[in-house]
Parts: sequence; structure tokens; C-alpha cells
Amino acid sequence: MIDRKEIKEIVEGYYAHADKIKVGTIASHSGLDICDGAVEEDFRTLAVCQAGREKTYTEYFRAQRDPYGKIKRGIVDETVVYKKYNEILLPQNQQKLVDEKVLFIPNRSFTSYCSIDEIEDNFRVPMVGSRNLLRSEERSEQQSYYWILEKAGLPFPEKIESPKDINELVMVKLPHAVKKLERGFFTASSYKEYQEKSEALIKQGVITREALENARIERYIIGPVFNLDMFYSPIEPKMSKLELLGIDWRFETSLDGHVRLPAPQQMALAPHQLTPEYTVCGHNSATLRESLLEKVFEMGEKYVKATQEHYAPGIIGPFCLQTCVDKDLNFYIYDVAPRVGGGTNVHMSVGHSYGNSLWRRPMSTGRRLAFEIRRALELEKLDMIVT
Repeated sequence: MIDRKEIKEIVEGYYAHADKIKVGTIASHSGLDICDGAVEEDFRTLAVCQAGREKTYTEYFRAQRDPYGKIKRGIVDETVVYKKYNEILLPQNQQKLVDEKVLFIPNRSFTSYCSIDEIEDNFRVPMVGSRNLLRSEERSEQQSYYWILEKAGLPFPEKIESPKDINELVMVKLPHAVKKLERGFFTASSYKEYQEKSEALIKQGVITREALENARIERYIIGPVFNLDMFYSPIEPKMSKLELLGIDWRFETSLDGHVRLPAPQQMALAPHQLTPEYTVCGHNSATLRESLLEKVFEMGEKYVKATQEHYAPGIIGPFCLQTCVDKDLNFYIYDVAPRVGGGTNVHMSVGHSYGNSLWRRPMSTGRRLAFEIRRALELEKLDMIVT
């Protein structure tokens, strides 16, 4: 892991060029929200694109400013286009980011397309957020987010040690064989169903046998899904350092297509259509009944405390607790994003319900990040929000 002192030394050189600081990120996942929020707080933006996927950023959301620098249209000021995203890790490309005084915001695409070892050990660009927590998102890691949740005493779905122990509905978690960012999840209620579904998905090329051997099997929580978009500010001087910004939920293919079909049509599906996939293709906004908010903040506080104890300095900035709520209104955390969540684009420009109320202005996750940078600059505490 790069010594945090090294990053602090780099970011110290940013203060003399505070008016030149840019907010940068990988042009994917939540990149638009990050850029939109940065523009709202009067920062220039830089998006790192991959060839073949760049036009959203280089053309359709490209920023236009007047002669005085005021934004007139769009949100992406500058783009760099590489053949592959991971070219950002090349030393000369990192140096360009530092020379341009970029504060880099990690998202899921960054950690999916770039080596986590390289990010931890060799990416010498000031990163707003928790570099040492990014690895915890990988379920295959010994100290994954499940390890942190257990240390924090937080609720998560019970793990089933062997497929032969399946005696009620479970979720089998494993990566998709082809779609790098997606999941090859499936449900089963018996060992026989597990065998039948897994073999069918292997033949269809959705999952691999190797991935299946390392899959995590959990008891299925029957209830709605809420992604809790939270924020922790280490520089907040007076008020709560923990904030609930908003809540989102996902549209998933082909799951959502299945549930829109009447039962007779579902029963008539061809064998290769029977098992839905859980590929995220969009998000929507949600709120919780107020009596549940205390539980949300309690979970957030426990997670923050555990990260501070085991992954000093702990979580910085945005994180997302992905939860299910059962019939007795109990929360279960089934996934944790120790960085900006995947559903925050739904709140860009208009802001999050809770974030808006808290800050009395449209406050999306992207803008909250940029606002934190702005406050850190004013307080000369950039070193406290970067790793």
C-alpha cells in the first residue's frame, strides 16, 4: 500500500494552484454524477475514457463555457481516451494527472478494469476516498466486506457452507462469465435445483464451473431492496460527520422482464429463458418510512467505526450499504460499496431527497464529493480526505 504520507506530499503542491484543481474519474459507472457535481461546485472536470465508449463524454456531455469560464452546457471539460482503461496506471499517464492537479474519484469501473494491486501500490495520484478499503469489495478476499460487517456486528444474510445444505430459497453469488462488471447470480431452493440451474447456466456460458466452486451461497431475504447512499466527512467541525444522502434501487435484466410477465407466460418460457439474470441496467430513487431511519444511521455508524478500527483512517466520503428489508422490517446488508455507489446518477443535478433537506440545496453524491473538496481547500485539510 502506498504510504499516505507520499500522497499528502503530492497534494500539498496543489494548494498553490487551487484555482486549477480538477476533479477526475473513470468515464463509466457513476462518472456523470461525479462530473455534474464537480461543475456545480465550480471545478473543472476530467474524464478518463476507453476507446469505443468515449462519445458520451467527448461529445454528448462535453462542457461548453463562456469566455469567463462560466458553464453554459454539459459537464465534461476534458477527456483523455486510452485503448483500455488500465492505461491510466502507466507512470507517464499518472504524472499527467498530477501535473494537471487532478483529485481522482474512484468508482467501481476503476477497480474492475484496473488491477487492485496496482491501485494500492503504484497509483500515485491523490484519491478522494479510502484506497485501502477498495479491495474489501471483492467477495473472494479473506477480509471482504463480509469480514468488516461481522467485525461491526452488522446483519447480513446467513451463509450456507455447502450446496447440499440448501433447504430453503438461497441466492448463489458469483461473477458473470462474460460481463466483467456483472453477476451470474441465481436462486435455488434445494440441492437438486442448484445442480440443474448451475449446469444450465454453465452450458449457456453465463457462469463457469471454477467460479461456481468459489461461489457464496446465502439465505434469500424476501423483501424490497434499498441502496443506502451515505457519506462520512472527516473534516466536519460541528455537526454529524455521517450523512444519509439518498436511497436508490435497481432495474435488473432479465429479472425485471420476468416479473412483468403473467404467470402462464413465465411457465411457458423456453429452458434458456427460465433463469433470470441480474444485470443492472438502471436505477430509480426511493425513500424509507421515517421510523426506519434510526436503524440506517446505526448501521452507518457501526460500519464507519469498524473501518476506522481495522482499515485506518477508515471510510472517507461516499459509501453505499446495499440492503434488503424483511417482513419484520429488519435490514440485511448484502453488499457494500466503499466508494461512490452505482446508482447515484439518478440523483445528479436534482440531488438526493435527504441530502437536499440536509444541505438546503440540490445535493447529489457527486456534488457532495465536490463540496467536500471545496471545504477541504478552504480549511487547508485536503490531506484529510485523500489517500
